[in-house]
Amino acid sequence: MNIYQTKKALVALCAALGLGGCGSLDIGDLNNPSLEEFTNRPTVSAANSAATGLIIGHRANVSVQNGYVAQLGVIGREAYVFDPADPRAIDEMLGPVMDPGGGAFGGNHWTTPYANIRNANTLLAALEKLNEMRPEDKEGVRGFAKTLMALDFLVVINTRDINGAPIAVDLPLGQLAPIENKEAVFNHIAKLLDEANAHLAQAGSTFTFRLSTGFAGFDTPATFRKFNRAVKARVLVYMGKNEDALTALSESFIAANVPADPGSKSAALASLNIGVYHVFRASSGDTDNGLLARTIYGHPALETDAEKGPDGVVDDRFTRKVAKQATLATAAGGVLSTDLRFTMYPTADSPVPIIRNEELILLRAEANIALRNFGSAADDINYIRTRSGRLPDKALNEDNILDELLHQKRYSLLFEGGHRWIDLRRYNRLDSLPRNLSPDYAPHSRFPIPFAETDARK
Repeated sequence: MNIYQTKKALVALCAALGLGGCGSLDIGDLNNPSLEEFTNRPTVSAANSAATGLIIGHRANVSVQNGYVAQLGVIGREAYVFDPADPRAIDEMLGPVMDPGGGAFGGNHWTTPYANIRNANTLLAALEKLNEMRPEDKEGVRGFAKTLMALDFLVVINTRDINGAPIAVDLPLGQLAPIENKEAVFNHIAKLLDEANAHLAQAGSTFTFRLSTGFAGFDTPATFRKFNRAVKARVLVYMGKNEDALTALSESFIAANVPADPGSKSAALASLNIGVYHVFRASSGDTDNGLLARTIYGHPALETDAEKGPDGVVDDRFTRKVAKQATLATAAGGVLSTDLRFTMYPTADSPVPIIRNEELILLRAEANIALRNFGSAADDINYIRTRSGRLPDKALNEDNILDELLHQKRYSLLFEGGHRWIDLRRYNRLDSLPRNLSPDYAPHSRFPIPFAETDARK
C-alpha cells in the first residue's frame, strides 16, 4: 500500500507522537521523538502519546467539508455542499464520475486511514521493545490500537466496497500489499476486533494513556470492550452474520428500557445518545467541527419524506436536527436548491458520533429481520419510533418491516457517517435515491482507488 510513501508516513507518525497542529488532547509534545527513536528505543510516555494520537488520526477527516460525514451525506442525498470556490462537491459527488486523481474528491478516505493504521502498527511493534510497561498495560494499548485500526479499515471499505483494499500493510515503505476483495477486508476487520477484545480482557483496570472526553463511560479496558463489541455488531450486520451480531450486541452497551411516558423525552434521548464520539475544540492546537459550515445544507427530501403523526406533528428527529432558513440556497445554475440547514452540530465544539445506543437498537432490529424474528424487530423499531421520532407505534409485518427499518435508520442516524448511503447500497436500493443534478447521473456506489495507489502498482 502506497500511502504516498515516506513523506506522508513520517508526517502521520509526527501527528501521533508530537501531535502538534493535529489536535492536542492536552498531550505534551515529548520533544517530537523521531520514527527511529520511537521504533528502537520506545518509552512509556511516547507509547501513551502515540495511543492517544490514534484518536486524533481517526478523527482527522471526519468533520471537514470534504470529509467522511459530508461526502457520504451528499452521495446518500442527506446533504448538499454548495461551495462556489469548489464545484467538485457537486460535479464529482453528484455527477457521473468520481475523479481518483490527485486533489480530486474520488481519492479521499484512503491516505488518512492508512496513515493511522501505519501509526498503530508502529505502536504495536514498539510495545515489543518496551520493557518498562507492565504486561497488562501493554494489553490495554494493544486492544485499543487494534480497535482503532478496525475502525480505520472500516472507513476504507465502506467507501471502496467491491473495489476492495489492501490488508497486509505492515510492510517497509515502498512495498505494496495486494488489494484484497471486500469479503477479505471485512473478515480482517472482524479478526482485529476479536483480537482487540481478547487483549482488553487481559488488560488492567485502567488505560495508561489519555482518551478524549468522547470516550466518557468507555475509558477503561472493561468499558471499552463494550464499545469494541458495538463496533463488531455493526460489522457483523454488514457481513450478514446476524446470529453473531446479536451475540455481539448482548455484550455491548445496548439499552432499550426508557418508559414511553411523554414526559420522559429527555431521558429517552439521553439513553439513545449514550455512546462514543469524536470531540472537537475550537482553540489553538486542536480541530473544530467543520460540519456547521455555511456551505453545508440539508437535502430537501429530508422534509418531503419526514413522517407526520396523526396529530400532524412531524417526526421529532427532523425538527430537532434540521431547520428551515429564510432564503433559498441554489447551485449548479439553479438546478439544485434547498432552504434546509442542519442544527445538530450547532457549534465548533459539537461532537460527532462514532456509534450510539440508537444505532445499536436498530442494528438489533436489522439482525432480527434477517433472521425472521419479526416480532422482536418490530419491538425495537417501535421503541425508536416512539422515543426518538415521537411517533406512534406502527403495525409491522414481513412485507413492510425492512422498509420501515431503513426509514428509521435514515432519520435516527442522519448526517452522522454516511449510514443511509451504506445501507441502501447493502440492500441494492441506491437507485431509489433522487438524481438531482441530471437524470443520467446515477448515485455513486463506491469511491475509486486513488491514482497514486494504482500508478504505484504498474
